[in-house]
Formats: sequence, C-alpha cells, structure tokens
Amino acid sequence: MTKNFSQTAAFIWSVADLLRGDFKQSQYGRIILPFTLLRRLECVLEETKANVVAESQRIAEMGLPEEAQEKFIIRASKRPFYNISPMDLSKMGQSDIKDNLNTYVQSFSKDAREIFEHFKFEEFVGQLADANLLYKVVQKFANTDLSPDAISNHEMGFVFEELIRRFAESSNETAGEHFTPRDIVRLTTSLVFMEDDDALTKDGIIRTIYDPTAGTGGFLSSGMEYVLELNPDAVMRTYGQELNPESYAICKADMLIKGQEVNNIKLGNTLSSDQLVAEKFDYMLSNPPFGVDWKKISGEINDEHTQKGFDGRFGAGLPRVSDGSLLFLMHLLSKMRPITASEQEASNTQNNTQNSNQGSRIGIILNGSPLFTGGAGSGESEIRRYILEADLLEAIIALPNDMFYNTGIATYIWILSNKKAEERRGQVQLIDGSNLYSKMRKSLGSKRNEMSEDDIKTITRSFGHFEVVDARVLDKPEEVKSNRGRQSSNPKSEPAKTFASKIFETHEFGYRRLTIERPLRLSAQLTDSTIDSLRYAPKPFDMVMPALYEKFASDWATDNNSDSYGDLSTVTVDARAMIKADFSELKESQIKDVLDAKIWQTQLKLMNKAKALQSAIGDSQFDDFNEFDKVFKQALKETEINLDAKEKKQLLDAITWKNPEAEPVIKKMVKVANPLYGAFSYKPAPIHQQADKPAKIVEFQPDGDLRDYENVPLDPSMTTTALIEAYFAREVQPHVPDAWINAEKVDAIDAEIGVVGYEIPFNRHFYVYEPPRALADIDADLDAVSTEIMQLLGEVHS
Repeated sequence: MTKNFSQTAAFIWSVADLLRGDFKQSQYGRIILPFTLLRRLECVLEETKANVVAESQRIAEMGLPEEAQEKFIIRASKRPFYNISPMDLSKMGQSDIKDNLNTYVQSFSKDAREIFEHFKFEEFVGQLADANLLYKVVQKFANTDLSPDAISNHEMGFVFEELIRRFAESSNETAGEHFTPRDIVRLTTSLVFMEDDDALTKDGIIRTIYDPTAGTGGFLSSGMEYVLELNPDAVMRTYGQELNPESYAICKADMLIKGQEVNNIKLGNTLSSDQLVAEKFDYMLSNPPFGVDWKKISGEINDEHTQKGFDGRFGAGLPRVSDGSLLFLMHLLSKMRPITASEQEASNTQNNTQNSNQGSRIGIILNGSPLFTGGAGSGESEIRRYILEADLLEAIIALPNDMFYNTGIATYIWILSNKKAEERRGQVQLIDGSNLYSKMRKSLGSKRNEMSEDDIKTITRSFGHFEVVDARVLDKPEEVKSNRGRQSSNPKSEPAKTFASKIFETHEFGYRRLTIERPLRLSAQLTDSTIDSLRYAPKPFDMVMPALYEKFASDWATDNNSDSYGDLSTVTVDARAMIKADFSELKESQIKDVLDAKIWQTQLKLMNKAKALQSAIGDSQFDDFNEFDKVFKQALKETEINLDAKEKKQLLDAITWKNPEAEPVIKKMVKVANPLYGAFSYKPAPIHQQADKPAKIVEFQPDGDLRDYENVPLDPSMTTTALIEAYFAREVQPHVPDAWINAEKVDAIDAEIGVVGYEIPFNRHFYVYEPPRALADIDADLDAVSTEIMQLLGEVHS
C-alpha cells in the first residue's frame, strides 16, 4: 500500500463503490470515516492487544470502579485509549457480524467509544446489515493496512483530512457548517503563525492551539502541520469545542489519530457554555458561522455581560442579536495569554516555553458586517473600539467572493495579537486580496473560486513585510462572459484586477458623533377647523372616530350637559362591523374604548374649552410662540379653564405647526452666551411692542425633526473640545448659523462631548473610480436596440 496520503485516501474512499445505490452520496462519509478510525485504532493497538485483554480479564474480578480499571488498562495499552475485546475486524465472521461489531466497538475506552456514538455508528451498521453490505465493508477495511509501520501518525492525519474533505465536498448543502476550504485554512494559519517563525524553531517548544468552532478540526490540524514543518520536535496541544455532534466526532477522531489528548475537544455551544473556561491559548483560529442569530442563548450572554463585565468575555459590548460573529471574536480575546512589558523583554533572551506567558495570536474569518455595522455607542462599535484602542488588531484581509461552500458573500480574515511587533504598534494593515483567485473547474456548492499557492504567498508576503502596496495589476485571466443575448457594440471595459495593501493609524477608524440641534420654530392659531379636530382623540383613534361620527353621530348635541353625546349603544353592531372591515388594525380593547361614550364626552369637553379660549384669544396667527404662550396662559387665567397635561398637549398639537419663518421657541434664560453650545443672544423680530426690548441670552427648544449628526474624525493631537469646535465652526456653522452642539450627549467612557464610534470602511479605502461609458456609446446602443425592435415588430405585422 502506498504511503502517498492522497492515494491512500482514494483507496479507502473506494468503499463508496460498494455503497452506491443503497446510500446517498452525502452518507458515504458517515460510514467511511468511522470505519477508517476503527481500523486505524485497531492497527495502533495491535502490538499491546494481548497484554490489554489479559489485564482487563485480571482486574475484572477485582470489582474496581471504571476509572480505576481504565488506569490499569491504559498502563498495559501504553496508549491513551484501548480495546478490551479479543476480536478484531478480521475475526468478525459473517453470520453474527452486526452484533459482533457493535460489541467490539463498545469494548473501546470511553473517549474512543463516544466518538462512534456521535457518528451514530450503530445505526449505520444496522443499515449496512439490512443492505447485505456490512460483511463486504468490514472485509475491505480488515484488509487495509493502516498500521503505524505502514503509515505514520502525521501521514494518517493527512489521510483522514483528505477523507473529511471528500466527505464535505460530497455533501455540498451542509459542507460549510463543518468544513472550511483548505486554501482558506492554509492562508489563515500562515498569517497567524508566520510572525512567530523564529520562536517556533527553538528547542523544547510547547504551544497550544484552540478553535472554538472546531468543525471537523481543519484549523487544528493545519496549525499542527505548520509548526511541525518548522520544528518536528515541537509539542503542539490542540483544544476545541464544537456544537454539531457529527463534526465533533470527526474532529475528535482526527485528533485521536494524531495522538492528541482528545479530552481537550469538547461538545457544546461555545458562547453559552464555555467548557474550557479557565484555559488560555497561544494560537487561536476560527471560522464561526456567518450571520447566525443568538436569540436562543441571549439570556446567558446578557447575564454574563451585565454581571461580569470585563471579568467575563463580553465586557466591551454586545452585537445585535441577528449576528453573533463578534461574540466569537470577544470569546477568543478572553482566551489570550496575558503579556507584560517585562515578559516582552524576557522573550528576546529566553526560550519560549508554554510557561512563559508570551501573549497570543488570533485568526478569525468574518463576513463584512462586523467591519461597519452599528453606529457610535452601539455594541458592535464598542467592540471595535475596545479592539482598536487596546491595539489588538494587526491586519484585515479581504478574500475573494465565492470561496466557501455555503455562501458567496464577501469575507475577511482578521489577525489579532496582544504582542505586536514594534513597527506594527498603533497601526492596522488592510490587504485587498479580493482578486487573488482562480475559477474552479467544477463548483462545490457556493464555492466557485480557489486561491493558489502563489495567491496565498502574495498576501503572506505583503503581511510579513508590513508594506504599503499601491494598486498593482494582477496577471489574471479575464472573466469569461456569457455570449447569450444581444451584445453591446461598445461594451464597458472591465476594471483591472488589482492587489493592494494600506496601513492606517488605529485612531483613523474612529470618530466622535456630535448631535447637532436646531431651534423649534412654531406658529399658532385657534381656527374653527383646528378646534373641531379636537372632537376626536389622537392616535390610534384619529381615523376611526371621524368615520363613526360621520356615519352615526352627526346629529349629536354638542353642549357639555348632553348625556346622549357619544352614545353608540343603538348602533353598536353596525359600528363594530364597520370598524372590523375598515380599521382592522385596532385591537379589541381599542374597539371597546371607541364605542364607549366616555371617550367622546372627554373630547367634547376639550373642544368646548378650546372654543372658550378662542373667544378670549381670537383667531389671529401668531408667528412667535413665545408671545402666544403668554397670551395663552393669560386666557386660561381669565376664563378659569383648567387643562391637564394630556389635554394641553393635544390642544397645542392641534393649533400649532412648524414654520421655518417663525421665531424660535425659547426654552429658558441663561447668564452666559455660548452659541456653539446653544446659548444665544436673542432679540425677537421688531413687531409693535417688542421693538425696543433688549436682547436676552437664551437657550431654544430643539426641533427633533431638524436634529442631525456629524461624525468628527478623531485626532489625538488635539483636545476633544478643540477638535469638535473647530469642526463645527468649519463644517456646520457657515451653513446653518442657528445650529448648536448638544453638550448633553457625552461618551459613556471618556465623558467628553460626542459619542465615540469606530468603523472600518474597508471597501471605501480601496475604491477605484470607474468613469461611466460615454453618452454617445450609450445612445448608439439604444438606437441599435430600437431599430432591432422595430424590425421585429415589422415582421410580426407583415
């Protein structure tokens, strides 16, 4: 049997020929993977099998607990797993093979046995037996030499990975849930590990690698492979957690085959139940699910955020419940090994061992949403703020579209570290690798593109050199376009495929969100029509009450003493039917209210109060609400009319309207003028008695409809006050002189005016303007199409 892992994997996968017809293509891996694991474990244990069987028989009579028995048997096995059955695949026999095989699997140690349970191995064994294929499959594997002499642990890992890849690609509809494409794994792993190449080649190196969304273990395997290529004597310890039981079984099996401690691979939801809560890791890699909501576990997440703060994982903030990607990123940040200045200096002179907490590095794949979703003060912005202000982000790399099995959206690799090299401190590198791809000969689900080794090297070289690369045209073939339909005589030229890299200061992604206010300007007038509108209650009754009044109540008496006003008892059935037909949005409780005379009589009383006030004030229009307010209060006093807060609000809402030509509404008097922050020297328009009044220093009521926001770029070289005042004077005041900065809107962390926000507008930084086609070319195409249409119409009529 060849030691070439690809050929070995192909030989094993040929079992699919036996399964074809009786099983779906997507089920092949569910049979081949556990049988491969079973055969490998059997071959590895063969050398000590006789000792293990004898030892198990000896201690069985001692009545020891299972844990104590395991310790004795593991000592005899000389492996972290064992099987106490005297049988193997070659001794199964044909008649009782199903029962014999299940008994054989149950004889494994607990960790190995659990893997087969999550594979639902017994269920598939039953299906194979029913299809009369079980004996053939068992014989196929029994005759396959997977012993350590024939194929090493390292090579066997490659074989198993190749089988996993074939399984994933044979079930495209679910591949993306548990399998990250190999090219993306290689790129991410290289970016995370390459900065530590020198340290990883030292003697006695011990490193940990962790994936909180382990899937089938691709990232864990790739990390081990990278380090062992640099240093075959290095010790890599893998840790992971996976939600999907089948993926968990595959990952655990892969780690078992590679000689890892499989107790470090956990099953469960990483976000709601972290099963490695006390652990910190050297390297972390993850491809969490894109755009998956966390509604089901929101209780646990919110509790940890509010109760533990930064002592937990989610102290920085929480993203919107519709996308939990950033929760995984914060989880990884909480797993970073701490680093101090003294340890940083010591790392230059000492060997790096696991006991020297020399920080951590992270590589995580995210969609575009975490880059910019959420404005200043939102959970997403606060998370970005924490990462950038703590200087944890090294680089973000844009990947080509259509790189994953279950999505074609834009994706990005984030590289983070708490041990940045000196030249990277305070800076972030953005790399646009979106054009570094080749078309695949055959699509796999949504994966239509792949990255070559040269594409990967282009990115890693740029990252490693930490260099700015101006847009450089790539030597890539043009996209093959469809030739169906009519072709333009002057087609728009396709933009060149380029590669670029840019470097930014971390503060360049930050801004201060100022709230800009403008004064409320109201006119007021007590007209007959506005007073008549008070007959009806405001929303949600403002539409239904006029309809009911018009149809059933136009003859109601309108004096305050009329008990019949609002009485719909004689027409309740018809009124209810009309409401149900025309106002279906009303709830039952609201229908009961509007059919009750009480609401009508309440409105009648308000309408009659307004008429009395009209008699005292008149029906003239006031374009200075401040003056109207004085007149209004005097009229209330003279007429001895009392209005509660609800009545007053409805009345003023009915008789006032916003008028940009009216005087601004004064909120209060102040002592010191400061127009930047809303304290204006104000003198009303010169009308009759106000003409000689002196100017006053006042604050105006803000108009919510005119409220606006300005994002002021952060600048550490200036104080916040100088920054926002210079921006306001330059960008706002010349255009809207009556505007001011709302000084009450301050940042929750630094308590300075304006709410700090962070976003990373990746595409904006790499946007290249493409001029539109010439109008003459467009006109020519339109003329050609018009001519063609007329010819076709002529043929139809003829």
